[in-house]
Amino acid sequence: MHFHWVSRLRVTELLVFLAASSLGHAQLTISGYNGLTASLSTTGSFQISIPNPGWQFGGNAGAAAYDSQIASGTDNLGAWQELAFDYTIGSSSRSASIRAYANRPIVMFAVTYNNASPNATSFPVFSAYPGGLSNLTYNGQFAAASFAGYSSDSPWIYFDKAANTFIVSPASDYMTAATVPGPSGQIEAGISNQIATLPAGMTHRTAFAFGQGINTTIAAWGQALTDLAGKQRPANDADALLNAVSYWTDNGATYYYNAGGSSYTDTLLAVKNEFESKGISLGSLQLDSWWYPKGPDDAWTSSGGIWAYTASAAIFQPDLAAFQTKLGVPLVTHARWIDAGSPYRGQYVISGNVATDPQYWEDIATYLKSSGVAGYEQDWLGSNAQTAFNLTDPEAFLGNMAASMARRGITMMYCMADPKHFLQGTNYSNLTTIRTSQDRFDNTRWTSFLYSSRLAGALGVWPFADVFHSSERNNLILATLSAGPVGVGDPLGGLSKANLLKSVRADGVIVKPDVPAVPDDSVLIADAQNIDTPMIATAYSDFGGLRATYIFAYSRATASAVTIKPSTYGIAGPAYLFDYLNAAGYPIDAGSARIVNLTTGVGYFVLAPVGATGVAFLGDKGHFVTLGKKRIPALTDSGQIDVTVSFAAGEHMRTLFGYSPMPVSVSATVGDASALVWDSTTQLFTVNVHASGKGVAHVLITQASTPASASDCNVSCGTGPAPRPVP
Repeated sequence: MHFHWVSRLRVTELLVFLAASSLGHAQLTISGYNGLTASLSTTGSFQISIPNPGWQFGGNAGAAAYDSQIASGTDNLGAWQELAFDYTIGSSSRSASIRAYANRPIVMFAVTYNNASPNATSFPVFSAYPGGLSNLTYNGQFAAASFAGYSSDSPWIYFDKAANTFIVSPASDYMTAATVPGPSGQIEAGISNQIATLPAGMTHRTAFAFGQGINTTIAAWGQALTDLAGKQRPANDADALLNAVSYWTDNGATYYYNAGGSSYTDTLLAVKNEFESKGISLGSLQLDSWWYPKGPDDAWTSSGGIWAYTASAAIFQPDLAAFQTKLGVPLVTHARWIDAGSPYRGQYVISGNVATDPQYWEDIATYLKSSGVAGYEQDWLGSNAQTAFNLTDPEAFLGNMAASMARRGITMMYCMADPKHFLQGTNYSNLTTIRTSQDRFDNTRWTSFLYSSRLAGALGVWPFADVFHSSERNNLILATLSAGPVGVGDPLGGLSKANLLKSVRADGVIVKPDVPAVPDDSVLIADAQNIDTPMIATAYSDFGGLRATYIFAYSRATASAVTIKPSTYGIAGPAYLFDYLNAAGYPIDAGSARIVNLTTGVGYFVLAPVGATGVAFLGDKGHFVTLGKKRIPALTDSGQIDVTVSFAAGEHMRTLFGYSPMPVSVSATVGDASALVWDSTTQLFTVNVHASGKGVAHVLITQASTPASASDCNVSCGTGPAPRPVP
């Protein structure tokens, strides 16, 4: 369905009409964020000027502009000024606009086709833009990053060596939009030339974003697209899959098309029991394509498309709902395309190899809800699971799917998605997760995963690394840093309790960062120039004035030296870098940096600011994400560190740690604190905190008056108040 630009955004406009005919060839000019200006001439030419870094952009609508006017108003992105005009190409009457925002580094272009029009002469076309820049686009399944070529359904991201950045991307009609290079290097943004005619009333939008910092600009661009569509971005614990550890049976897992014995269901029930026996609650269980019958012979073991999207009677007796009830955790169910021989092709409206029929999706969602399914995974999106290519069917397929699932509280995951699917997901608040790695996560997937995670995170969808074994520590660290799902597929008896409890609490809840780990700007700049550099990927936990950064780094060729400069991560003062894998640390003075050599090829670090107390608080020593908010929900430092610690049911004690050049004093106002140790050599302290009856502890930390030469001390040597007894 297509909407006019104004009605789509429910804009309240104040129009200032300036008749172009009375102005000759005069330009109309508007202003936007950070001094940006946009101008329009009666010839149809437009210019955009960005004072910092002094970039100029220009293009032409392809015909003279008439009835030009300046408008102002507000929409989902805030206050704007707009250049609006009409133009005609052949028999095609069009209305266009260039909208600049006061408080966002965004310019939005729009064109409405007032009558049915040949799909020719796109708007906008950028014929002038800064040269000598690197470019990044995403291409194909899982949105693989590329610094060469220009994928038509991807955002086009340009940047210089100082990380000044601009982006051109579709802002509507994502499934059929295309950005392509013109014959003389122009950037042409419009609808794919596979669509011959554009209907009367159709409006297509294109976003232009700009800024200093590649990641910063990508994030601002993505936020604008989700705000434009009104998507409610899911929290990183929004559903069962995001909130707690999951068990997977997809390709690369132990029990992918492998019952593990005489009964598939008995094997999976035994998996659940193993989690419980090791003191970890399982959050959800994924059933891959084996769970339903497929073509060409209506059998679960077959390799075709969906025959019937119901549990195979050869596996589940009496039905899926009974299995889920016995299992006791939510299910995530996988889906392929519809097989050529499926009876569904006679029951529902099918386009290509998938259903566009709203009734199909109502029936499927009803069945899933009644069977204890909390998450629906649509796989093969960039391959077999596609409609005919037109303006309506792709959106009907994905839109009807999302609507029916949302009505029943079922969230969605996309798999094998193209960049257009990432973009289309901005329309669906219940699309919470997207696969950003090919099957079976391991170190050969890390780089592509991190790059694709940048796109997913920008667009309000949490990245999923795919399945691995819990014994694989580095895979587990990186999956946890994704801030998305953590899914394992170990064989029975292989579950690593020690590793998993560094990622999750005893109740299975994942202790994760606020945002997904993504490559640093310096890595993007080096990769664009094919310069060997280690990957440096970062995520963070933000507590307002305090932000801890998690740094995952690894060699990709011969280079192994990593420079960590706290100011890069917003720390103006002194900081402390904790080397997690080697249990060592380094104070870093304000404005300085630390060079770390990745002697084993992989490094993981926690970077924390030294706060007003003179202490760098590092968080929970037992977790990879030491300051994840599922463990440390609140933290301040105004001369005294005030920290809250959350405990899962059955958890009683956690060990907090930090850096201080002097001994510290610790007291508990809720719960208890004990066994405080400050090491005068490493200048690290640890303290055990114990939960109150309500499952929390509230702890205060200050520097003690004991001289820095003192040996190790316990809680009684500090100057703070004595700990309270457990309520």
